[in-house]
Amino acid sequence: MNKFLLTIISLSLAVSAFAQSDYPNKPVKIIVPFPAGGTSDVMGRLVAQELGKILKQPFIVDNVGGAGGVIGTEKGAKAVPDGYTLIQTGVGQNAVAHGLDPNVRYNSLTDFIHISQIHSGPNVLVVHPSLPFKTVKELVDYAKKNPGKLDYGYTPAASGHMAMELFKQTAGVFLTGIPYRGGGPMMTDALGGTIKIMFINQDVALQHVKAGKLRALAVTSAQRNPLYPDVPTIAESGYKGFEAISWSGLSAPKGTPQAIIDKLDIAMQQALKSASMRQSLESQGFVVPPAGSKHYTAFVKSELERWTKVIKTAGIKVE
Repeated sequence: MNKFLLTIISLSLAVSAFAQSDYPNKPVKIIVPFPAGGTSDVMGRLVAQELGKILKQPFIVDNVGGAGGVIGTEKGAKAVPDGYTLIQTGVGQNAVAHGLDPNVRYNSLTDFIHISQIHSGPNVLVVHPSLPFKTVKELVDYAKKNPGKLDYGYTPAASGHMAMELFKQTAGVFLTGIPYRGGGPMMTDALGGTIKIMFINQDVALQHVKAGKLRALAVTSAQRNPLYPDVPTIAESGYKGFEAISWSGLSAPKGTPQAIIDKLDIAMQQALKSASMRQSLESQGFVVPPAGSKHYTAFVKSELERWTKVIKTAGIKVE
């Protein structure tokens, strides 16, 4: 190898190393694979705001919705791995999607470097007040005596859908599912009594539970939720070990330089310790998760395995 070529290679490596040490030196995009306005969008903007403060560059949310988060996630997996395009990962697009469609065009375990979990939160099992059930036991007892006579609403592949499938398997009951294209229409029908049972994110359900328009029977987290202190967990209600949570995190496409990943990892640990972010999460009933790439990488793997098994057992097909 001649001296000129060696000089070029050395200069290239030096420029690359400087770019990584100087990261970020321009705005960073975070792909949120859902439309604006939902829980995922709120989490993405919260993280963007905190990272912008810490790393002194704008972090900008890019909403790329469609196919339950799959379209935006695929776009993120194929992005240039230079640290300037990050991806919001989550339960639907990075765990449930693989169980529903083995041919999804990305691999959540190998096509991403998982930087940090952002939040987790339970679903709430709610019923319309016209139903007499005050406890999970009363609901299950009726369902076992009257298989298929109780209807529930669900948005396919959403965390509430998976919580219901796990609940049916765990409790050994048969309920009739009615699919909805989104949480908005489902909530409208639930409030009107067209459907009378569903699992829904705790932050979405809270105002309706407080107003007496829905009755909360249980939460799906391992511990009680502070916004629902008098509502037991499913585990407390007789199904030990039951847990089904909604979650999101921050990831980068594979190939992103380790120096940049390390910098983002440290920044996310700092963000999750900040009083403003903790207050924002906890005020909505979310749990501030353990920080760190190692934790989040293992967590994504465990959730993918869990929901693939639930989907396979239930025989759910992509819709």
